[in-house]
Amino acid sequence: MRIGITGMAVKTCLGDNADQCYQAMCQSRDGNLPLKGFEIEKYNSRMAYEIDDRVAGEDRPFRASEWLSDIVQQAVDNAGVDAGAKRCAIFVGTGLRELRSVELWYNKSTPIRLDRLHFGNSATEKLPFTAPVYTFCNACSASNFALGVAMDMLEADELDFAIVAGIDSITESMFGLLDRVNSMHPQHLRSFNKDRRGVIMGEGAAAVVLEKNPVSEPHAWLRAVGVSCDAYQDTAPHKDGLVSAMKDASERAELIPENIDMLFVHGTGTILNDQVELTAVREYFGDHAKEVLVTGIKPNIGHTSGASGLISLIIAVQGLKNGVVPPIFGLHDPIEEARGMRLLDTATTTELVRNVQINAFGFGGVNAVAIISRT
Repeated sequence: MRIGITGMAVKTCLGDNADQCYQAMCQSRDGNLPLKGFEIEKYNSRMAYEIDDRVAGEDRPFRASEWLSDIVQQAVDNAGVDAGAKRCAIFVGTGLRELRSVELWYNKSTPIRLDRLHFGNSATEKLPFTAPVYTFCNACSASNFALGVAMDMLEADELDFAIVAGIDSITESMFGLLDRVNSMHPQHLRSFNKDRRGVIMGEGAAAVVLEKNPVSEPHAWLRAVGVSCDAYQDTAPHKDGLVSAMKDASERAELIPENIDMLFVHGTGTILNDQVELTAVREYFGDHAKEVLVTGIKPNIGHTSGASGLISLIIAVQGLKNGVVPPIFGLHDPIEEARGMRLLDTATTTELVRNVQINAFGFGGVNAVAIISRT
């Protein structure tokens, strides 16, 4: 079954909507700037891909909730959905929820409201209708997992349309954790380069509207979401788990690996993750791995945690609609695992692309892979 993607919206360090973010990526721009959210002197890595909506050295609670309210409303407006008599639910994928707000309360006695710590309130506050809100904290694959659950409910005829969102702001605890485990202290995120030094966090919000029977032509079609949870190790990826999720997605979409024309990789820029991901891609696609166009957007916007899968999906849709897909920013000396593969170092046309796969892999082996198709 195909599900129509009829509305979409995105916000990152590169722009406040899908067109701005997409154009910036096609122009090989990034949003990597000195850290503003908290004291930069504490850390070895002092750069981040933050959304620039606060004064340097200052912070406020509930920024993620603000973005979620805006992005859900924009996606619904973009879809032109008449919600009057339709059954709807909202599915939110996040890695960190409103942890930054709790940090501000704990460290600076910033007042917060407990009822705002759940996304149930902010997700619906700007909508002209009410809907249940389901939150998925499935690490860095959360928004793709949310996408899969929404698709299941639409296929089961439990809903007429669904809103799926991904959201994460940078928290000091996670930034500090990565700063300690990244022994080489990266100042840029450089996916699949031999000189990559590790992951840098980014901030982002994305939302799509899914309709089982869209009245008008959708932006693209969601074909399937495949998942796996190998629980191999807390942080290290497991090749077999990644392959399992890719296989599950293709089988659900009733496609074979040779049907996939383009791949948006997870591509965190860490030593192990990049190696394991391309090894898994080679195993799953076989000889076709040499033909698939491969790109990824984390070097442009950082690792946006639970929002990353859905942001990649929206940029993939933009690429299909506009005929050009952005490259892997900063790719200059690919790792050995990329030998013979078509990793994109320049913006490339998508005229012959029909099916696109979007990888999202998380801590603990929580993996979710989406496949979309051209209208």
